[in-house]
Amino acid sequence: MRDIDHLIVGGSGGGGAARHGDVFDPNSGQVQARVPLGDRALLDRAVAAAQAAQPGWAATNPQRRARVMFRFKELVEQNMDALARLLSSEHGKVVADAKGDIQRGLEVIEFCCGIPHVTKGEYTHGAGPGIDVYSMRVPLGIGAGITPFNFPAMIPLWMSGVAIATGNAFIMKPSERDPSVPVRLAELFLEAGLPEGILQVVHGDKEMVDAILDHPAISAVSFVGSSDIAHYVYRRGVEAGKRVQAMGGAKNHGIVMPDADMDQVVKDLTGAAFGSAGERCMALPVVVPVGDRTADALREALLPAIEALRVGVSTDDEAHYGPVVTAQHKKRVEDWIQTGVDEGAELVVDGRGFTLQGHENGFFVGPTLFDRVTTDMSAYKEEIFGPVLQIVRAPDFETAVRLPSEHQYGNGVGIFTRNGHAAREFAARVNVGMVGINVPIPVPVAYHSFGGWKRSAFGDINQHGMEGVRFWTKTKTVTQRWPDGSVLPTGSEDGGPSRINDAFVIPTMG
Repeated sequence: MRDIDHLIVGGSGGGGAARHGDVFDPNSGQVQARVPLGDRALLDRAVAAAQAAQPGWAATNPQRRARVMFRFKELVEQNMDALARLLSSEHGKVVADAKGDIQRGLEVIEFCCGIPHVTKGEYTHGAGPGIDVYSMRVPLGIGAGITPFNFPAMIPLWMSGVAIATGNAFIMKPSERDPSVPVRLAELFLEAGLPEGILQVVHGDKEMVDAILDHPAISAVSFVGSSDIAHYVYRRGVEAGKRVQAMGGAKNHGIVMPDADMDQVVKDLTGAAFGSAGERCMALPVVVPVGDRTADALREALLPAIEALRVGVSTDDEAHYGPVVTAQHKKRVEDWIQTGVDEGAELVVDGRGFTLQGHENGFFVGPTLFDRVTTDMSAYKEEIFGPVLQIVRAPDFETAVRLPSEHQYGNGVGIFTRNGHAAREFAARVNVGMVGINVPIPVPVAYHSFGGWKRSAFGDINQHGMEGVRFWTKTKTVTQRWPDGSVLPTGSEDGGPSRINDAFVIPTMG
């Protein structure tokens, strides 16, 4: 059995930790590794190392910081296969999904390679008589990221990439369920030339989370997880005087208009609802066909597509999705399926009790389909986070706009239609943070920003893109005036330069 360690300056002593957590192989149900659960004392050591290293990193010019990002990107690409298999072995998502997880994180690193451009400030010459005004973006100091199990590469890279590129030190606390890939990514950052102390990884549970939120030297915290915990993280962090962005849960809707391309809708839905076993905050677990004729046609088309889905071990190249992450999560998903039945929804396809020959103890849940789900059902109101698709029938377009707009979550939504006016009207009116038009999973590209509304996000600034740059920096504005007597001399009587231009030497910027 493997031992996973912290990655902090000076060695972690993780093997002597008082508490450990089990890391499972979701395919077999067996424990494959153990991870130390750190405490405040361990965090203090990481923070001390970050405090020692960060001023020098902040003073490093942006080009040199960008070169670390370029080199890191190359190293991750060179190690893609090994990283994907490691990720897959702990999370359970199939290798193709694991590579997608890593690639979406790398796209943020690509954005960070342009950090010299995006951190440029503003300048006004002659704002007043002889007065110029300019601004600069200054790193906060030390930031921390608390990341979820469902994207053990992408979300750590979303957070750490922008934080580090803008000159901060960063302490990452990954999920204790699948912690190996975040540690390996930090090792690759060091190999790429990142100074020791700028990126460290500490493992832990609530004790470590609270230590991060309370630590006076940590200026900002980024979090992704369930909404209740996101709210807790936001409230406690803000009370401690920190800048906090806390992304929570989701219940994304897909609106299907009568004129939609039904074949494409079914293809998109099977991937968006069941891919990665539904363990994605941008999954599409609710489909809203407009009109009973549309709903009946969609249901009929979905059944053979669901029947054709292959559930397999995470290393099966032919599998569409693998197991969920833990036995506890499998039980949670199956309990929600029973709740849907108890509340009166029509269970069309039941994924409970799914087993895979030779992997009977694995954490597998088969694809599940409900029809005639109503908005008063708790199984509709809450996030299931598993391979469960719910059909909520809407009589008209107005109802289709209202359903996601009134839901407690406001992460993402999609509409499928050939009608440009309907799509434009829907995008403008729906009360949700990210909208897809004939796009089932509307995650923005890395140079835009990611973030939902309502109980899907706490805090005012989103992840990555320019929003990420704003989150991890603060603005300093300088107003300057130079007295007239400060003009350089033009003579050479004192042995100085005979011309003003001679006084300047162009420095090497690399």
